[in-house]
Amino acid sequence: MNQQGLPFLLSFKVFTQINSSLAGFLRSRLAGSHRTQLNDLFGEGKVRVDGRLGTAEQSLCPEQIVEVTLDQHREEDADLNWRLLWEDAELMAVYKPHLLPVSRTTRNLYHTLISLVRRETPYADARLLHRLDSETAGIILLAKDRAADKRWKPNLDQLIAKKVYHAWVTGEPEWEQKTVECELSERLESPIRSQMYVVDPNERALYPKPKFSRSIFTVIKREQGRSQLRCEIFTGRKHQIRAHLAHLGYPIIGDKIYSHQGRYYLRRLDTPLTDEDLQRLGSAYHQLEATELELSLQEGALQLTSAPVIRDLSEE
Repeated sequence: MNQQGLPFLLSFKVFTQINSSLAGFLRSRLAGSHRTQLNDLFGEGKVRVDGRLGTAEQSLCPEQIVEVTLDQHREEDADLNWRLLWEDAELMAVYKPHLLPVSRTTRNLYHTLISLVRRETPYADARLLHRLDSETAGIILLAKDRAADKRWKPNLDQLIAKKVYHAWVTGEPEWEQKTVECELSERLESPIRSQMYVVDPNERALYPKPKFSRSIFTVIKREQGRSQLRCEIFTGRKHQIRAHLAHLGYPIIGDKIYSHQGRYYLRRLDTPLTDEDLQRLGSAYHQLEATELELSLQEGALQLTSAPVIRDLSEE
């Protein structure tokens, strides 16, 4: 969370001429609970434009900075250092760091990838075309506005031709390459509702929505007790890589759901994990990163890459 006692500060850059008032600008950008407080925020001097007190009726110009102070608001810490990798007229590919949610959670309204992109670029209506888990880093594709989202989201399977991840896992596989083809599903009465399982054909009634999945895993390097893998996925199922690797017996280091029988995920629901807990997990977040994305565009194939910034565990 933001430091105890310090107010939460939101900052918006004005990129284009705004046809509405300052109040209208904020009304379209604040979460619902804060939109209802706008009159109080103005009255208490919590809204500033370029460092000066703002008024509800004033107009805005490009390059101005709007700041809103939310005294009682708290959010979970997140790594806010996203970066733009590529863009065209309708799409943008960005790098999302570990420990940054892509969209709103119960703990974060503004410390999210989509909120940051909307505040820090001209694309205040940007939309996520697909998702990464909060703890997973790497390349993610966005539409710049509602029209682009409507055009591309139904055709995402044709747009994204290849998705590749890198992961550090516990153990040293005997194989060099392994293909996994199976059905994945949540499981009835699972202690972790979001956990995905490889469907057991002898107990199909326990798996409510089985879906086919396919991944290919290739060993990049082996070290004592751990390995780095290249993970190419051909379907986009929830937790696909994490569930597949756990099923193979090589859970991703730091994965709170799929390693150590999920005990650290369940423990975290009641109390923050200790340094000792994180040491046993091997990392504060699961060591998984989306490193390659190939797009099939009208002008041809586009290869997007991002050198993995996962800490090289061999350097410890």
